[in-house]
Amino acid sequence: MIWHVRRVLTGHDADGRSTFIADGEAPNVKEMGSNSGLAITELWETNGAPASNAGDKDAGNRKVRLEPPKNGTVFRIVEFPPDSQWQNRPDARKWAEAIDADHVPDRGSSDPMMHKTNTVDYIIVLKGEIYAIVDKGETLLRTGDVFVQRGTNHSWSVRGSEPCVIGVVLVDAKPIGRAKTVTAKKPQKKSAKKAGKKRK
Repeated sequence: MIWHVRRVLTGHDADGRSTFIADGEAPNVKEMGSNSGLAITELWETNGAPASNAGDKDAGNRKVRLEPPKNGTVFRIVEFPPDSQWQNRPDARKWAEAIDADHVPDRGSSDPMMHKTNTVDYIIVLKGEIYAIVDKGETLLRTGDVFVQRGTNHSWSVRGSEPCVIGVVLVDAKPIGRAKTVTAKKPQKKSAKKAGKKRK
């Protein structure tokens, strides 16, 4: 069962006084795969920097997609079910397609969740336990732990029997790639035919 989130929003009235403009269950929820338990609850988005606090439009009511807009942010809740519930499903790799992120998975990895985004992610574990996995290791995160993901190839794994719920703010960031090894070019050998012509 997907975790339900109460979301409270503030704004301004016609006189410029602060007020509450919404208080209720966050309505924008997307489950990636039927009954997979892998779900995103979209809470808010900013578009550009500095962010605008004008108006009373619900910026969380947008098509659910993985990455924030250019120079923007996304605030969301993500629920990860136990690995045993979804990782062996035939549609396990379709999670990214469901949120317009078919370009982010690491297709060379056997892990269906391994991926990389051009973001800085501020993450706090709200409920349960989850392993954060990178190319060269993994670490267990528990309720209350904070994780800062900085444009790295990464994945998630829930190895217990209970889901894990995390709060995430994704911030658009400049792309970063692996360092390339530069190899010095070897001098080319002159062919015997050309060398012979020069001697004459």
